[in-house]
Amino acid sequence: MEKLYFASDYQEGMCEEILECLQKTNRIPTSGYGTDEYSEQAREKIRVLCDAPDAEIHFLSGGTQANKTVIASILRDYQGVIAADTGHVSLHEAGAIEYTGHKVLTIPGERGKLSADALDQYVSMFYADGNHEHMVQPGMVYISQPTEYGTLYSRQELVQLREVCDKWKLPLYVDGARLAYALACRENDVTLKDLAHYCDVFYIGGTKCGAMIGEAVVIVNRELVPHFFTSVKQHGALLAKGRLLGISFNTLFTDGLYETLGKHALELAEQIKQALRTNNWKFYFEAPTNQIFVVVDNETLKKLDQNVVYSFWEPYDETHTVIRFATSWATPQEDVDALIELIRQYKR
Repeated sequence: MEKLYFASDYQEGMCEEILECLQKTNRIPTSGYGTDEYSEQAREKIRVLCDAPDAEIHFLSGGTQANKTVIASILRDYQGVIAADTGHVSLHEAGAIEYTGHKVLTIPGERGKLSADALDQYVSMFYADGNHEHMVQPGMVYISQPTEYGTLYSRQELVQLREVCDKWKLPLYVDGARLAYALACRENDVTLKDLAHYCDVFYIGGTKCGAMIGEAVVIVNRELVPHFFTSVKQHGALLAKGRLLGISFNTLFTDGLYETLGKHALELAEQIKQALRTNNWKFYFEAPTNQIFVVVDNETLKKLDQNVVYSFWEPYDETHTVIRFATSWATPQEDVDALIELIRQYKR
């Protein structure tokens, strides 16, 4: 059999609706760098959904580019960004943040999440240190929704983080690379309006949520990040043919497509989770979104390797490994059925 691809949620190209819009508009000339009419239409749709009429919205080429551009634009040269130790900027961006000259200041997370209490304690202890003027100063807070472990911040947790950020005058930034899978999740109670209300800056993921490329950075606190357009270009994140991203987001935010694509991934992920439960596979822990973490003995893993492309996550012990299955907006039902059959064959 051909291998089944469950390694990530950005293995496919783009949803057919975007592809169709790109074809229809392909020969129509537009201005560049995101100043075209499609990009403006997308911005207005996002502002309405966020209930943030004054928000500044920029379309960037990718998630790493969004993170490093936003963080470098907010921080002073002596400041760092606080993140959970499992945060994407902490582990999986090849030192992109550090490359801009800013340290990632890590705090132990709880299943990928940064708690308000831990944040408050960290900053409090920093300023209680008599040598803090010699140290990298915390300058902003980074979280992601969903987290690297597929977990979600509740609205109350977001409120609590905002309160701590206000206490210490720290901007709050949310990485929404997989935001479609959070917004469509039945356990989720954080809306785009909530993100716009409680965060200074956040981004809406496109690359992992149905677009070929691109993320939409929403700057709510405009005074915090002046001249962001210039910073985007300086960081190599600005497309000359910005229409590609504008058309993509204009399409994703038409007729609820963004959440519809997220819902598809969640429904298929739940089928896989149910099969894992029924057949006694061991979860590393259960997350409500499209990422599924399981503990597999290494002998079974060798068999699975022959048929499935998955993500290695981390060693569990000498004989077991944590792996991740991820569904996406484009995962076919037949692939899920085939994976479930393998799960049954390798019943624990």
